[in-house]
Amino acid sequence: MTDSPAIVIDALSLGYGSASVLDTLSLSIPRGKITVLAGPNGCGKSTLLRAIRRLHKPSDGRILLETTDIAKLGERMLARQIGLLAQSPSAPDDMTVEELVRLGRYPHQSMLQPWSPDDTRAFEAAMAGTGVAHLRHRHLGSLSGGQLQRVWIAMVLAQETEIVCLDEPVNHLDMSHQLDCLDLVRQLNSAFGRTIVLVLHDLNLAARYADQLVFLRDGAVAATGKPEELMTQELIARVFDVDAMIITDPAYGRPLCIPLNTRERVIGA
Repeated sequence: MTDSPAIVIDALSLGYGSASVLDTLSLSIPRGKITVLAGPNGCGKSTLLRAIRRLHKPSDGRILLETTDIAKLGERMLARQIGLLAQSPSAPDDMTVEELVRLGRYPHQSMLQPWSPDDTRAFEAAMAGTGVAHLRHRHLGSLSGGQLQRVWIAMVLAQETEIVCLDEPVNHLDMSHQLDCLDLVRQLNSAFGRTIVLVLHDLNLAARYADQLVFLRDGAVAATGKPEELMTQELIARVFDVDAMIITDPAYGRPLCIPLNTRERVIGA
């Protein structure tokens, strides 16, 4: 594992129609680390994640996978390099766990060889690694929220991409399943060497699991660094408009944010 960047985002601008979302944003994603994107609603976190997977075409700038512009890669090649689990994914309730996870192997298949021994190996490893192998014949509609989220992560893991992008993977999960899911993400990073790019709203979870924390605001990078560097009263106030107390987590040694009150914002400013 090296400190060389897995992804370089260079002066990226992107929007929806005439509305600008990302404005000349530049960022480096380190290889083999967990990078967490955090910021207020509408700051461009999910849009940036989708741009990395080339689901949105930028109006300016570029995204480099190592030294290659992702705009020059074929779709299957890109899908072999970058996996994305979107926010609140959906699939038919009568689909089985096995059927969904097998879809992760699609980028590796061809008309001449629709399913190979490598596909079987990757599929079984993803099922075992996420702890869902015993659910393989269950229908998705019969699973709990925590089980279903593990199955979706298994599908992304089955792609065997070096880079895994997860958009709010703990959204709508209770506290126990949030920790369970993020512990699994950490395991994918440490055991399999995956580069993880993760969108989280909960700052304390972000500080606990991130190697690199990125604060976004108004479509630009407000600050980037280790959680210990970014979780300060000044930055929390500037990025989130919240006065907060920052203490050290006695169990994990990471910073903890205790919100005190919101700062008054001038509408239209």
